[in-house]
Amino acid sequence: MNLKEQLTEEMKTAAKAKDKLKLSTIRMVRSEIKNREIALRHELNDDEILKLLGTMVKQRKDSINQFKKGGRDDLAAREEQELEILQAYLPEQLDAAEIEKIVKAVIAETGAVGKKDMGKVMQAVMARVAGRADGKEVNRMVSSQLS
Repeated sequence: MNLKEQLTEEMKTAAKAKDKLKLSTIRMVRSEIKNREIALRHELNDDEILKLLGTMVKQRKDSINQFKKGGRDDLAAREEQELEILQAYLPEQLDAAEIEKIVKAVIAETGAVGKKDMGKVMQAVMARVAGRADGKEVNRMVSSQLS
């Protein structure tokens, strides 16, 4: 079962269980998928859907920070709940040690020696971690390894 079918099934389950938050969150995800499909004029595969979910997770994290800065804890709490639901569909995130291991391996393979090679290293690392690590964290590790 692909990710799109899984979302449809879980939407049905949430509707039957009258879980309004999960239902609305999954509907929002499906709507984003449909909008992206219309824009790109093709069906999204699982990798593209995971990338979209990653973007939505980042948006939730940013919103939580902004709501907390603005003193809107009620809205931050809802975003946190949505974030939990969205993260359930993403692959298991890599921890710092695993990311560092991948970064070191890519640096050794590419022969990178300084900051000028950062783009080449970032491209290869991001291809390997594919949605399992935050780009900012990867960037920070690559930067520290190359300096």
